[in-house]
Amino acid sequence: MKVLCVLLTLLFSANGFADSSAWAAWREGKALLLMRHALAPGTGDPAGFVLDDCSTQRNLNSEGQQQAQRWGKLLRQQYSSDMQLYSSQWCRCLDTAKLMALSTPQPLPLLNSFFAGRGDGAKQTQALVQYFSQAQLSQPTVLVTHQVNFTALTGIFPRSGEAVIVALPLSQPAAILAQLNIP
Repeated sequence: MKVLCVLLTLLFSANGFADSSAWAAWREGKALLLMRHALAPGTGDPAGFVLDDCSTQRNLNSEGQQQAQRWGKLLRQQYSSDMQLYSSQWCRCLDTAKLMALSTPQPLPLLNSFFAGRGDGAKQTQALVQYFSQAQLSQPTVLVTHQVNFTALTGIFPRSGEAVIVALPLSQPAAILAQLNIP
């Protein structure tokens, strides 16, 4: 089973040439690219967390910053025009989105973390599904969020900076077209 998981990850990784039909669906607005923020070492947030104060949060390290920039480059290789970019309001997600340099990220509270009791994960996930199940996307769309949100929607426990392309209309569990990793 472990060998099968490794083979599937290689098959669907960004550097392993994700299926061209998955990229095409994303470019055509028929799918979303959902990603966990880039590397921000640790788990959760420190005591005294304040949403509007990045100094109280777990933040991207230099490796995470480079990872976000590599994602931006990869996504620009897939599509060179305007993209829609939504992000959790947490600094590590907003910074990931900004460093990708695709467009100005739009904070979307539905992507905020519900780790350690910070909200109702089931209701928030259902609201996200509802929001994007009715969406008519006219351009490729990227969602930057947290591990708990990603897992609730897909059933996958992602590494930092891991992404999936999921089919629209969005469902739970999401229909995964490709699983992507950046080196």
